[in-house]
Amino acid sequence: MPTPTGPDVAGGADPVVLVAHGSRDPRAAEATRALARAVSAARPGVAVCASWLDHTEPGPTEVLRALAAAGHRSAVLVPLLLTAAYHRRVDIPAAVAAATRSGPPLAVRVTDVLGPADGTVAPALLAGLRRRLGEVCPGRFDALVLAAAGTRDARARGSVGRVADALGAESGVPCRVSYASAAPPRTGVAVSRLRAAGARRVAVAGYFLAPGLFHDAVAEEARAAGAVAVSGPLNDAPEVAELVLRRVDERSGSRAV
Repeated sequence: MPTPTGPDVAGGADPVVLVAHGSRDPRAAEATRALARAVSAARPGVAVCASWLDHTEPGPTEVLRALAAAGHRSAVLVPLLLTAAYHRRVDIPAAVAAATRSGPPLAVRVTDVLGPADGTVAPALLAGLRRRLGEVCPGRFDALVLAAAGTRDARARGSVGRVADALGAESGVPCRVSYASAAPPRTGVAVSRLRAAGARRVAVAGYFLAPGLFHDAVAEEARAAGAVAVSGPLNDAPEVAELVLRRVDERSGSRAV
């Protein structure tokens, strides 16, 4: 865990705590660390700490307590999540409550997730998805599948659908949603349906922040179904770092929780 020191102790910018889902796959943790470095480079002088809800340490409660012990009075917590489902609604508030229940006082402002906030899809998110698509499919495609991890939360699935609609509109092709788990259709099914409807070059946009088993499964299914390309996770794309800082700025001056 990085030493939680930074400008906030002297009355400057609040430290930023990034909270990722966590995975048994070590590539996921490294992707989060890379994003933390990208955010820090984009805003010099701001302390940026990575944390995880599961599988990888430190957790957000530990990081927040360490910041308070180091003399920070406030912090901004950014959920590295693409939907506002269970982890945003339950796990993150619980972690903040546990961190602020005892010990030195720390005011924590929690931002929106990186996915659509208030129904709005951030241009930076779309730009990051298009960047990753361009890296693996520089040629033309006539249909897209947005492949997400999956959730049973209907509102969260609705937000994924809004991203698919926006990505398809920007790309000028139909874009369908698929999921690696928890909800249909699977990515291979979505690709097959588009091909059966006449699409000849179907590309798959991975709606993931980090690599792991879900993205691996999506890529395997997509290629088996005839997709011409599968984009990698967003990871530390410049647009994602920009979006993180936009979320931080949106919470600047707002009341802490």
